[in-house]
Amino acid sequence: MKHVRHFTPSLFLSWVHVCLVQANYAPYFFDNGARSTNGNMALLSLSEDTPVGTHVYTLNGTDPEGDPVTYGLTYEAGSRRYFSVDKTLGNVTLIEELDREKEDEIEVIVSISDGLSTVSEKVRILVMDANDESPEFINTPYIVEVPENTPSSSSIFKIEAIDKDTGSGGSITYFLQNIHANKFTIDRHSGVLRIKPGVTLDYEKSRTHFVVVVAKDGGGKLRGDNKVFSATTTVTINVEDVQDTPPMFIGTPYYGYVYEDTLAGSEVLTVVALDGDRGKPNSIHYCIVNGDEGSFEISNTTGAISVIKSPNQLKKEVYELKVKASEVSQEGDISEHTFATVTIRVVDLNNHPPTFYGENGPQNRFELTMYEHPPEGEILRGLKITVNDSDQGANAKFNLRLIGPGGIFRVVPQTVLNEAQVTIIVENSAAIDYESFKVLTFKLLAIEVNTPEKFSSTADVVIRLLDTNDNVPKFSSDYYIARIPENSPGGSNVVAVTATDPDSGLWGEIKYSIYGTGADLFLIHPSTGIIYTQPWAVLDAEVNSKYNFYVKAEDTDGKYSLAEVFITVLDVNDHSPEFNENIQEKTMIIGSPVKIEAIDQDAEEPNNIVDYSIMQADPANVFDIDQSTGEIKLKSYIRSLDIIHNITNNKDCIWSLVVQAKDRGSPSFSTTAVLKIDITEETLHKGPMAAFLMQTKDNPMKALGVLAGVMGIMVLITIMISTAMFWRNKRSNKVMPVRRIIKKRQMPPSRTVRMEWLKFKRPSNAAEKFVVEEDAKSLHNENSNNNVQVIPVPPAAPLPPPPPALAPRGDAPGWRVPTVSGSLTPKHVIKPPKKKGHSSTHNALVSELKMRFEKRNAAFGEPHI
Repeated sequence: MKHVRHFTPSLFLSWVHVCLVQANYAPYFFDNGARSTNGNMALLSLSEDTPVGTHVYTLNGTDPEGDPVTYGLTYEAGSRRYFSVDKTLGNVTLIEELDREKEDEIEVIVSISDGLSTVSEKVRILVMDANDESPEFINTPYIVEVPENTPSSSSIFKIEAIDKDTGSGGSITYFLQNIHANKFTIDRHSGVLRIKPGVTLDYEKSRTHFVVVVAKDGGGKLRGDNKVFSATTTVTINVEDVQDTPPMFIGTPYYGYVYEDTLAGSEVLTVVALDGDRGKPNSIHYCIVNGDEGSFEISNTTGAISVIKSPNQLKKEVYELKVKASEVSQEGDISEHTFATVTIRVVDLNNHPPTFYGENGPQNRFELTMYEHPPEGEILRGLKITVNDSDQGANAKFNLRLIGPGGIFRVVPQTVLNEAQVTIIVENSAAIDYESFKVLTFKLLAIEVNTPEKFSSTADVVIRLLDTNDNVPKFSSDYYIARIPENSPGGSNVVAVTATDPDSGLWGEIKYSIYGTGADLFLIHPSTGIIYTQPWAVLDAEVNSKYNFYVKAEDTDGKYSLAEVFITVLDVNDHSPEFNENIQEKTMIIGSPVKIEAIDQDAEEPNNIVDYSIMQADPANVFDIDQSTGEIKLKSYIRSLDIIHNITNNKDCIWSLVVQAKDRGSPSFSTTAVLKIDITEETLHKGPMAAFLMQTKDNPMKALGVLAGVMGIMVLITIMISTAMFWRNKRSNKVMPVRRIIKKRQMPPSRTVRMEWLKFKRPSNAAEKFVVEEDAKSLHNENSNNNVQVIPVPPAAPLPPPPPALAPRGDAPGWRVPTVSGSLTPKHVIKPPKKKGHSSTHNALVSELKMRFEKRNAAFGEPHI
């Protein structure tokens, strides 16, 4: 029993293990059909141009028990890894670039596992070709040796190229670049290079040919596109020389000379011939065929020709030898030959140079005196020159040259044989100028032409020039600019003009003169050219500051030139500023300036610029003046008459100022004047409404309320005045002021003080202080500044009064006091005559003004006419 209990558990566990083992089945891949993209990768083929990273396959399998499976890829040791796999999904990705030319089959071990069992299979993946290779030439470089006598159409070389691709991508065709420019063709399939039909090679013309061969494959797919690759190589074809060209002489034609001192046996010249076949040249054999007449011989090997007789035994002046050059082969046979003609001239010895002769024999200096600027083409007949060379033939041929300043003269003849008369001709007349060259010196050169010695000789030609009056006086400038102060006395120098005449003697003497409308005040010295003012001349820049005239420079023959003179009279500070009157009277409205003006008659700045200042005022802290404009205004703290009354006890508000006008010249001049200023408030000009608004500007609500009330009163007054005027007109044709209506108006209490100011110079009747003109011109400012404002009113209301004008005193000059806003400069005007009668409208205006300035409502009489 104990044994049974001990053995029973072991049997049970073994039985359970056997059952479990029998229940687990291994996983497996699905069958892989042709062109399948999933399974076990069997029969898979990939193009070698498949991009890295491409999903190329999916491993797919299952487990009989339905357990999840994983996939794997392994390689044999030493093999390159081309693929990777997603263990779960089985996606196979290309991770290494394929190259069929290196490896066309890839062995991969694929596996599938359910966790307990793993099934592995070795599969072979085929790598398919893509056209990714270019043709390659083998056995390069290609250098071909071809004899020049090779027949046309002959095969001379075979070119071979390979392409590692298969199919059409590995097939190769050949062709030549620039086929029309070379002498060869190629078989497109075999690569055999041939000479073109009808073409032969010539070593003497071209020893080397370069042929560019192109090998092109048949094209194929590469990454989806059809690609064609090609390669090029250069074939160097060296042409081998063949003995097919006769010899040729070099350095032809041949000329030789035998001179009178040449010794017998001396070498005259050497001829040279070469084998036309330069690759393997034969030696040359020389001989004289005819023409030597027993006087010359030639070396058979060197070609040197020598004279075998003395020169005095030679009967002919010219010998023409026919020389033969023959090729001698290595076997000693004479084959090809050619001929050349050698000309040998027997000449005299060159032992005499050219020589110049004058009238008395040999001479090397010739002189001539002549006037400047002779006509072009004229022959210098005063020169008697002969040139001679006593040698014979070519030794007596020489050239003549004139060496010196070029282009002035030319010599004739230029080439001389033995002897000639020398003629010198004028070629450039303008260059023969006495003022430039008083003496012209040339070298007359004679030099042999064809002789090796080049003997030469020279002679000096000296030409002395005489002057003519060929120049016009010329000023140093086309115009002269001068300045002279206006206070210069008569006879003052202004400017000196200068002209030159390069002619000599009397022709170079210059006389100056001036003329023109601006020359009346000026004179010029005829010899020195100094321009000065007339003794009686008085210059005034204010009258005329610019003068312009012409100056003339003339020589003794009447040749002349002109220049223009511009004279500016400089302003001098010789005028003081001037006021029109020494005493002026102005009326100033508080808040508005008055202006004074002084005129300086000087012509230029700063002499005519005026600065203004207040020299004296009592008290001195009431007025300010603008230095530049002359505007006088009250100090900024004075805004009303009340402030002025606090400053002074003068209730009339009449101020006397001493003002100064000073110019900016050096030295400076000044003028003073007394200015009397009558000060009033703006109400005299703009009416009581404006005055009220000024007084209540700090309380705008009060101003608006009072203004509304005043406007209502004005409307009522307007109606009453219109009614009164209507009834008066019914009784009389003359419109009279309505006194009763005006008397009902109350005066503002502030008018009492202002009446005291108006008492200054007031005539017996206050209405005489105002002048009212019915013409529109009365609204125009007397000083033309047009600053007077005209306020439009309703048609039925009377027009606002004009600015008051103080009545002149009996001893006052005949000019008006300017208006308050007028110009400071008093203007002399003629007062218009007073009318005997005024219209009723005028009377009404005057009455209204009187009412405004009366202290209380009192009756007044008729206005003065």
